[in-house]
Amino acid sequence: MTTTERAARRRVTGARRELLVLGAVVVVLVGLVLVGLGVGDIPLAPGQVVAALVGHGDTVSDFVIGQLRGPRVSAALLVGASLGVAGGIVQSVVRNPIASPDVIGITSGASASGLTAIVLFGVSGVGLFWTVLVGALVVSVLIAGLAWRRGITGNRVVLVGIGVAAMSVSVSGWMLTSGTVQQAGTALLWLSGSLNAVDPGIVGVLAVAFVVLVVAALVQSPRLTVLTLGDEVASSLGLRPNRAKVLLLLTAVCLTAAAVATAGPVSFVALMAAPIARRLVGGGRVALGPAAAVGAVIVLASDLVAQFALPGTTLPVGVVTGVVGAPYLLWLLARSR
Repeated sequence: MTTTERAARRRVTGARRELLVLGAVVVVLVGLVLVGLGVGDIPLAPGQVVAALVGHGDTVSDFVIGQLRGPRVSAALLVGASLGVAGGIVQSVVRNPIASPDVIGITSGASASGLTAIVLFGVSGVGLFWTVLVGALVVSVLIAGLAWRRGITGNRVVLVGIGVAAMSVSVSGWMLTSGTVQQAGTALLWLSGSLNAVDPGIVGVLAVAFVVLVVAALVQSPRLTVLTLGDEVASSLGLRPNRAKVLLLLTAVCLTAAAVATAGPVSFVALMAAPIARRLVGGGRVALGPAAAVGAVIVLASDLVAQFALPGTTLPVGVVTGVVGAPYLLWLLARSR
């Protein structure tokens, strides 16, 4: 068997394993969706949930799923999937496992812009969505400009991003102390990453943005695979590395901003989802599909824990993901060079 034939066989094997992993994670995700739609003060059996989803439910189940639990579960799925894809893109482009939107300042910048809009101008709904998107783009341009040295390199992006994140956190703290008590309470709940009062209108906007941006990411995924080999190899294969990186990072920034605008900064999901998916798939493959599914599983499972772990108390989902993600980041830093 020639080297070319062996490489082709490895690609086919890797693609099959990726599909198997994606299918397995989707099965887990479906189970979590049924639980998320069925549990609560008005419990629904899985049969009732399925009947309501296909349009044959009774009045109670239609109301509970359509008005109460459906928007929350939909938001959890879309936010988790968006952050999973965004994290996978950023980590692959920068070629650094800690270079997620959380760490390099994109999430913090988006949060600061959203918090400023909430406190100073009372913006909410779709207006908040666009404000957060603009803020994330401005911060990403700042990070890229400060880190640019004949291209985008991993270590510079991480270090510059940490500095920009610190500045953004300072702006957020300033906004929290500048508003009224009511504004500060609303802003603090949003800043913790919460699905407790998700706006169905924003969920619809997020759904449209997610479809468009994921299609863009999948179209660019072959370039992403080539970029993981290094800029010199990518150039020798006819790819313009810096242009490809900018387009891919722009897609990741928009996905992150859409997720933050919907639920606030849900921490560490983008950091964890892609590495978990990559380990499941194996072979060092850039697996955006499994990363999206794993991200959705993380957020949905964390939201169930946030709702029902403590009787009588509903925590923001960002608190749960932070409890899980912070030790993961410390472990990653401890074992990395």
